[in-house]
Amino acid sequence: MTPAPSELTIRPLTGADELGLFRRLSYVLDHELADDLATGRRRRPEWMWVALRGDRVLGRLSWWTGQEGGSPQFLDFFDLDDTLPEPERGAIGLELVEKATAAVVPAGSPRPEYGRFIPPDWREDPAAREIVEARIRVMEASGARMLVERLRLEWRAGTPVPPDSGRLVFRQVSGREDLVALMAPVMEGTLDAHGQADLASGLSAREAAEKQYDEEFAGLRTPREWWRVAELPSGEPVGFVVPARNNYHPMISYIGVLPAHRGHGYIDDILAEGTRVLAAQDGVERIRAATDLGNVPMAKSFARLGYVNFERAFDMVWDH
Repeated sequence: MTPAPSELTIRPLTGADELGLFRRLSYVLDHELADDLATGRRRRPEWMWVALRGDRVLGRLSWWTGQEGGSPQFLDFFDLDDTLPEPERGAIGLELVEKATAAVVPAGSPRPEYGRFIPPDWREDPAAREIVEARIRVMEASGARMLVERLRLEWRAGTPVPPDSGRLVFRQVSGREDLVALMAPVMEGTLDAHGQADLASGLSAREAAEKQYDEEFAGLRTPREWWRVAELPSGEPVGFVVPARNNYHPMISYIGVLPAHRGHGYIDDILAEGTRVLAAQDGVERIRAATDLGNVPMAKSFARLGYVNFERAFDMVWDH
């Protein structure tokens, strides 16, 4: 990529009052920005950067955190002015990524993962494909690699939910150890790219399960009484589901079937139970979920339960 033009200004926002400047480019998560900044818990002006030529915004990026008062966990905004020609567009994007990262991410610390929501048919739409691939090219130039592409799924109010088949008995999760003890064997042979990456990093299945619980589930504010363990009538555990709600919508946070019980269709029973738990709450219009593109059995289960693939997403990581 050629050097970006010298008249480019790359800087963070000076404060929440510059949100309008940041929003001159657009993305599907723009509606969350004002609240994120107002609460100060998930996003900060010094994590939100713009590339400017005069008062024209040519690029922007921002990090997000799910831990109040924590460091940046995820790079969830990266946009470019797509009227710019290549290689200029890519050069501006790369300079923005590198300068902002050097200022925000402590030296020697791992770079937070980058993720983006993309249209479900982005490969078939030439305009959408060019926009997606332009972002990927910049991140690859900065040293990132593609980790996974995911299906984003949605159950909508009015979609029938199958009644309990009676094949399984569901009970509440009794505590951390109860769930982690089931998550660990599910990690073995997992089709989830993030789980595979944890195992490839040297973590044992038990350690990977503990990491996921502590980083993702421990901070969920919704009732743990929603979480379910699925058992055979004999009491033998089959799997589990974690219905929850994040800051924006109800969701199936995690679902798993133990290796010894895979291939018997239990995933449909467990997903249906998680969906029933959430659909029974007041005012639920939709339930969100996601699964890796390569996890075909899980994707088929969501489809059978009436979940619609409304969007995709990809995640990229830096190994060093």
